[in-house]
Amino acid sequence: MIEPEISTIKPQPADKKKIFKIWWVAGILAVVTAAEFYVALQFPESWKNFKIFLFIGMTFIKAGYIVMEFMHLGHEQKSLMWTILLPCAFVVWLLGALFIQADAIYLAIYG
Repeated sequence: MIEPEISTIKPQPADKKKIFKIWWVAGILAVVTAAEFYVALQFPESWKNFKIFLFIGMTFIKAGYIVMEFMHLGHEQKSLMWTILLPCAFVVWLLGALFIQADAIYLAIYG
């Protein structure tokens, strides 16, 4: 006969502070995402370059905030934080510049 397994694990009470922090971060990210949708739907197409830079910037802000909170980078030394974030910011800037340059080349050839 098989005996039932007895568990000695006791459930831990929910940490209200951590749960609030998760919802707070989710709320901030939702507000930034809503702002992105507002810009995408309300700004005219003639502001295309502005919208591209704004989207890239907002995406960088969201990514940085996620890294700061959930990967605990915000609690590290500032030099480590900037060592990680500045190259990422450069890559984001580079992508934005390349998108604009590619659009200009496309318009020069086909436009």
